[in-house]
Amino acid sequence: MSSLLRLAALFVYTFANQGYASDGSGARLLNQVNFSASLTTAGQPTEEELALIAENDYDRVIFLAFSNHPKGVANEDAIVRRLGLQFIHIPVEWESPSVADFESFVAIMQTPAVAKTLVHCEVNFRASVFGFLYQVLHRGADMDDAMSMMQSVWVPNDTWQAFIVRVMNEKGFEYPPL
Repeated sequence: MSSLLRLAALFVYTFANQGYASDGSGARLLNQVNFSASLTTAGQPTEEELALIAENDYDRVIFLAFSNHPKGVANEDAIVRRLGLQFIHIPVEWESPSVADFESFVAIMQTPAVAKTLVHCEVNFRASVFGFLYQVLHRGADMDDAMSMMQSVWVPNDTWQAFIVRVMNEKGFEYPPL
């Protein structure tokens, strides 16, 4: 019987933690993707996770969704700033992401003297696309590797596929259709 209990416990643990990853800081972030040593994307962190992030060499949080989503952290901007981190909010429309949104993101990412950045949205769909594009277009990352990281979270829908193609084409890159 103990074997069955252990198997049941493993099953519950696996499914209870599905979609969560750790960066070694103790924070388990929803759909976390570590695109590089300095760029992590994830879904909405909790207030407790924001404190762990601040304690572990992050110094900037970029939020790409709207603050009124159901799992949003009330006063996230004030919390992040109180923790000593920079907070930037770029509200990206889910149904109509724009190249201007991405360019604002790039301008922020290219500011010097920042160690680690957490980019998040509700579940890491917007953020993983921005992370993918930034790594490929501005950091010279291998497209297949970066795409694989993004797709570990989701395969972008038609709206976001069209957005990726638009951004890539403006930068002179071809994006292979999925």
